Amino acid sequence: MIEIDPESQSERETYKLLIGSIIPRPVAFVTTLSKEGIVNAAPFSYFNIVAANPPLISVSVQRKNGEPKDTARNARDLGAFVVHISDESYIDAINATAAGLPPDESEIELAGLTLVESGKIAVPGVAEAKIRMECVLERSIPLGGIESAPACDLLIGRVVRFHIADELYSGGRIDPAALRPVSRLAGSSYSKLGEIFSLERPE
Repeated sequence: MIEIDPESQSERETYKLLIGSIIPRPVAFVTTLSKEGIVNAAPFSYFNIVAANPPLISVSVQRKNGEPKDTARNARDLGAFVVHISDESYIDAINATAAGLPPDESEIELAGLTLVESGKIAVPGVAEAKIRMECVLERSIPLGGIESAPACDLLIGRVVRFHIADELYSGGRIDPAALRPVSRLAGSSYSKLGEIFSLERPE
């Protein structure tokens, strides 16, 4: 068994260990709105559930040279964002939004996606997604790095409305096979939903 002390290697080397080990990771496709009214869209695989009561989800947005990315800044400024679940039907468009555009340009137009109004927040969502969640910002937490230059902004969002495609939803549950979610591996690799099996939890 190989043992590695993260303090003995570079940030990049540790990053490779993390993204190669913690797999598969769900991909949050996040839209935000700038103060100038520009819709920003970007995918993030540092994403998960925090709690169900109230419904809280987390998205970690890595900083660039110590500066918050558009997603983190817009979410903090307007106090809201929309998280879409990435699926096979529009993963190419999601990937296109990862391009490094300036803040005054929208990735939505670049990717050929369709905006749709949200019900409870000002930030629009994307019509192509089978699941989207309107979120109000519960907390934005700068983390990592050094105190003067954090490495990321951890966004905690409280879901105030779910939008779920009819064909996915039955009896209060979501059909994963119909959703066809896409998850992130390391580098440029992604994965589709594989074999599903059940294990009964012990008493």
